[in-house]
Amino acid sequence: LDKIQERVNKKAAIKNSRTRAEKAKVPAEYTEVNKQVKRSIITDKRKYVEDLAMTAKKAAREGNMRQGEMWIFRIDLF
Repeated sequence: LDKIQERVNKKAAIKNSRTRAEKAKVPAEYTEVNKQVKRSIITDKRKYVEDLAMTAKKAAREGNMRQGEMWIFRIDLF
């Protein structure tokens, strides 16, 4: 959430900048912060899917296929 708020602040700085030098400098900073936010989102999604897969494997091992089918179905949605 901190990275997302930082991205919002950088976007506001672009809108509020007055000189050409500031307008040239701020978008580069925003681009870097935006990349970090996107990387963290991808990492979070990957971790979530891996957790679902582990839960499905565990359910299959324990013989609780009803729970396993539910998790496998959710994995297929991605």
